[in-house]
Amino acid sequence: MKSLKAQNHPLSNTQYELQLLESQKTGISFSEKLAECGLYPLLPTQIEILQINLGKMCNQVCKHCHVDAGPDRKEIMAFETMQECLEVIKKHDVGTVDLTGGAPEMNPHFKWFVEKIRQLKPKATIIVRCNLTIILANPKFKDLPEFFRQHQVEVVSSLPYFTAIKTDAQRGEGVFEKSIKALQMLNMVGYGQENSGLMLNLVYNPAGAFLPGSQEGLETEFKKRLKSQYGISFNSLYTITNLPISRFLEYLLRSGNYESYMEKLIEAYNPIAASNVMCRNTISVGWDGYLYDCDFNQMLELKVSCQNSQHIKDWNLEILNNREIVINQHCFGCTAGAGSSCGGATA
Repeated sequence: MKSLKAQNHPLSNTQYELQLLESQKTGISFSEKLAECGLYPLLPTQIEILQINLGKMCNQVCKHCHVDAGPDRKEIMAFETMQECLEVIKKHDVGTVDLTGGAPEMNPHFKWFVEKIRQLKPKATIIVRCNLTIILANPKFKDLPEFFRQHQVEVVSSLPYFTAIKTDAQRGEGVFEKSIKALQMLNMVGYGQENSGLMLNLVYNPAGAFLPGSQEGLETEFKKRLKSQYGISFNSLYTITNLPISRFLEYLLRSGNYESYMEKLIEAYNPIAASNVMCRNTISVGWDGYLYDCDFNQMLELKVSCQNSQHIKDWNLEILNNREIVINQHCFGCTAGAGSSCGGATA
């Protein structure tokens, strides 16, 4: 299916997605649900995580990707913007720097950026959201496992399932085999091994219009299957709910599941999950330096509400800590069931 914009919709992709989400307000809105449990307006707790999108270029085209990333995307964070990010990291107490994409490793300054972050913050957690197949995509990436080990990077990688048929159906032909090889390479340098301190975490996204199962149960099953069949060890499994954005939204529309999926999210609203949503302690930095409450808002072009601190070059911690978080109907995806964040379940 072509993109929404390519189908001659009168609005841009982002505007059309927001219009669809707004149309669900014939029932209860997300703001009303927050108000019921005393969380409206939704406010930050403390900024602890800086999530930085290094670009939308990727060697894969996954069906559930809310970034709409792929080999044809040209959006890449510029060197100057990366320097502005480093200034913020240097001046403020940022405990975790979370690097994402696309495939963040495809940014030509990726390794330099990781090295600089580690120099500035020797004890900070540096996360790289690695799609695994990038390690085998080109000879220049084969040293990534050792590079990650050298700089004590936490690796978080998507693996839809422990079988080829389900993984390849969601992420592309041959992806499962390459992912297994990459995980074995990471294990060889110590990742996922007991007492190594090298964290290797996997991400599970449902393949269809349904919520993920129990994170604990899926983690147990993944560990058992990957260890017995491929000798692979990892630390934790994160379950993440698919939000109705970009390619997953297109799937919902094409399959006629959009309205029922939104109803499912709304009915599964969990106030405990709502109190722990990632936007309360995270700022998301777009490839162009603009600031968002989360990665999902970034893809919907919903910038942070504070007009005087909407770009990394204008970073003002006091203003950002006192902003109101921008919400819409897609936020039900993060508060359904056990909750969902870039770190997995929240309740």
